Amino acid sequence: MNRLINVIDWFIPDAAKFERSELSLARNFVFTHLFGPLLSQSIAIFLYLTDPDPGFACWTMIICTWLFWLFPLVLKYTRNLQLSAFISVELLAFTALFGSFHYGGVSSPFLPWLIVSLLLGFFYLSDKPQIVIGLFAFNIASFFCAYLLWGFPQLVPLSLLEPVGWISILSATIYMSWMAIYYANITSMRSELERETERHRATAVRLMQAKELADAANRAKSIFLAKMSHELRTPLNAVIGYSEMLLETFEPTARNEHKRVDLGRINAAGKHLLSLVADVLDLSKIESNSIELRIERFDLAEFARDVVTTTQRLAAEKGNALTLNCIGRLGMVSTDATKLRQILLNLISNAAKFTEGGTIALSVRRDARSGGDWIEMQVRDTGIGIAPEQLHRLFQNFGQATAATSGKYGGTGLGLAISQKFCALMGGGVTVSSEPGRGSCFTVRVLAELAADDPAPQSEPGDAALSPALAV
Repeated sequence: MNRLINVIDWFIPDAAKFERSELSLARNFVFTHLFGPLLSQSIAIFLYLTDPDPGFACWTMIICTWLFWLFPLVLKYTRNLQLSAFISVELLAFTALFGSFHYGGVSSPFLPWLIVSLLLGFFYLSDKPQIVIGLFAFNIASFFCAYLLWGFPQLVPLSLLEPVGWISILSATIYMSWMAIYYANITSMRSELERETERHRATAVRLMQAKELADAANRAKSIFLAKMSHELRTPLNAVIGYSEMLLETFEPTARNEHKRVDLGRINAAGKHLLSLVADVLDLSKIESNSIELRIERFDLAEFARDVVTTTQRLAAEKGNALTLNCIGRLGMVSTDATKLRQILLNLISNAAKFTEGGTIALSVRRDARSGGDWIEMQVRDTGIGIAPEQLHRLFQNFGQATAATSGKYGGTGLGLAISQKFCALMGGGVTVSSEPGRGSCFTVRVLAELAADDPAPQSEPGDAALSPALAV
């Protein structure tokens, strides 16, 4: 069976092999034109033996039956199934009408093959029914005109054509039965495909409904988090404020030193909890699309010095040295200073958390481009570093490099996710490059001139990093 299919496929052009339905149709065309003419050879033999004087009409019929063997080659070299089928259908119609004209007229045993040619025309040229009907009408008109001009020659008495008639009817029945079985299989396959398509369509509808429900639940969650975070800030501010007041008025003595330590812990815990609440509030605002940029104009160098001054004590807690490197002329910029400061505070805080007795360097430069200037800030540390396979987790909500990192160093995993989203709002992005045991480098790029009513543009390809990095 495989050998037969390989022989049939040799005649089929490569372009028809990519589409399953077209390949099946081409295979059927080649098969019927290889084995169909075998059925007609018995008709040619009986016709030759029945005709008392085999002449032009007899040999024309014999040659026409032989010509059908050439159509697989016609398909191979024309690479056009419809053209090959059109010629084949016309040849079959001509053979049927020519044989009917010379052998029996309207009672000829060859006339049923005209109906077969019409059905084959609709089968292979289903998208061109006008051509099939026009071709059929032309053939019938030509047959009728020939009858009016010359009449039916009656080369062989009709009674002698009965064996040929039985063979013709049997051959046409076998041929059309094969085509009917093939068509039934195609219809069954299409019905199954339609049912499968309907199932996929129903699944898509269910998935869309589930997505809408999930989006609604996500929006409700964001609104709930925003409200709860806002409500939590008020009592936390009171706890922090009163603890600071108590610390300021506390009289340190050896007897109540432990009370001062406890007040300090309450104050530190309140500030830590307030920072977590602030992160959740920022994330919920971003997810609910309710966060807005507050564009202001400020001096970038002074802004960088202020950030370093603010985080100097944080970096020194683990014996780290924090340095600032302003590259070139920075000048004035227009962007959201609050969110840009929060991004840098997150990055420097992370660097201080994962670095001990090392260095943390903040580098700031202004990148002048034809389409507009960019602010580029790098926070480089000599800390524990991050493995390459863990980098993709950093910017996910509540995501940290590993569970061990979360357990040892703490944190919610929201800082980098919020920083990345803030950068996107300001038209830029964040990249990271890292090597375990040698530290990490986070690069922030945002537009230097961002108008309050401008939509956040996309950063240019290749703008995100100076060294191999993971772009987010």
